[in-house]
Amino acid sequence: QVQLVESGGGLVQAGGSLSLSCAASGGTVSVYTMGWFRQAPGKEREFVASIRGAGGRTYFADSVKGRFDISIDGAKNTVRLQMNRLQPGDTAVYYCAQASILRLGRSRNDYTSWGQGAEVTVTV
Repeated sequence: QVQLVESGGGLVQAGGSLSLSCAASGGTVSVYTMGWFRQAPGKEREFVASIRGAGGRTYFADSVKGRFDISIDGAKNTVRLQMNRLQPGDTAVYYCAQASILRLGRSRNDYTSWGQGAEVTVTV
């Protein structure tokens, strides 16, 4: 089973940028659908973005479209979530997840492996 570890979370002011990285072991991210989800306090875990393999099609939640980008670095076996123009509403714990390449990756049920999460706090 693929093991996933997120890094790069932290505190940032509104309007700023942050990059999250997800390092994988036990599998090659380039051949999977990889996704990012987030969970704010008191809310359900929600889809943020997914990518179907290295260079594959990407999908984004409407709330982050045009601000966030997802990419795979095959050489480092990592998945990156670049977050720009952050807003206080983006405050959450962000989770990296892995699914079969056959999945579009927009549903939590698509995923079989999850990281432990990275906390992102956006202040006004």
